[in-house]
Amino acid sequence: MRNALAQDLDHVLEHTRPIWEGLRGARLFLTGATGFFGSWLLETFVWANDALKLEASVTALSRDPEAFARKARHLVSHPAISFWQGDMRTFPFPHGNFTHIIHAAADSGQHITATYPIAVFDGIVSGTQRTLEFARQCGARRMLFTSSGAVYGAQPPEMTHMPEGYAGAPAPHDFHSAYGEGKRAAETLCALYAKQHGLEPVIARCFAFVGPYLPLDAHFAAGNFIRDALAGGPIIVRGDGTPYRSYLYAADLAIWLWTLLLRAEPSRPYNVGSEEEVTVATLAERVAEVCGPSVEVRIAQRPEPGKPPARYVPSTVRARTELMLAQHIGLSEAIRRTVAWARPPRR
Repeated sequence: MRNALAQDLDHVLEHTRPIWEGLRGARLFLTGATGFFGSWLLETFVWANDALKLEASVTALSRDPEAFARKARHLVSHPAISFWQGDMRTFPFPHGNFTHIIHAAADSGQHITATYPIAVFDGIVSGTQRTLEFARQCGARRMLFTSSGAVYGAQPPEMTHMPEGYAGAPAPHDFHSAYGEGKRAAETLCALYAKQHGLEPVIARCFAFVGPYLPLDAHFAAGNFIRDALAGGPIIVRGDGTPYRSYLYAADLAIWLWTLLLRAEPSRPYNVGSEEEVTVATLAERVAEVCGPSVEVRIAQRPEPGKPPARYVPSTVRARTELMLAQHIGLSEAIRRTVAWARPPRR
């Protein structure tokens, strides 16, 4: 599996090599270790740790390490990684001091938010406070919190790219806002712990992504389209295909997250994502082009006349100018690499 990702892992190391010195001999604690973000953070950490002989380690929180072992045995068995079983809201604190915390755990998805909105909100808020309290007790001042572009609420249709200074918010009376409001409250907790306890939390407001480890059967349009295409099609677009989205490739995402952890200004939010906007219909067509000319795209609904298309696209000026971050891998190549990863091996 590591060989399949070698090109991407070398890409991450190439663009982050100078910053890894900040983790030499470090002891990190990672929540959400078995998710999409966590898998990429572990993959890239191990690659850099081995290549640069950092002698660092990660303790990775997981509710079910054995399940993750079936997906990524090479990570579970790596000597620099140890797993700590527990839920993000209630996990017992590991012993000893830690130097850095990455809080990347959160229950998300349209189905779980629609079915259990209280659990989604509580999980985000309680899990963040639990992790902040652990950071305070274990001596780790530096912490990366993976927040979300959902904190902005609906993007105004006339705003092509959402900046961090936009003061919008989710509608508090709508239960669909449980995820975005939970992330907003969690960001406030980060600010409170910075003020009262001297922690240095960094806020990564993450948008949409594509790459290996992306679930193909969840609420991610890119993953669902790839699943449909690999099954021979058709690719089903449930809506009218007009909303605008943007997708950052997972290897670039890892570059951004490690750079934020080690270089970003504390208590300052940074959008993380691509500015390369596409409609959902165009995304489906790009996936079809990669998977083969015989794959059909079907759009379930017609656009409503006069209705402006929804948008969910970040401005990344802050990350680009302050931290020199960039999107290196374009969307078509990102889709190609993800398809190559997800395609079943030939027999």
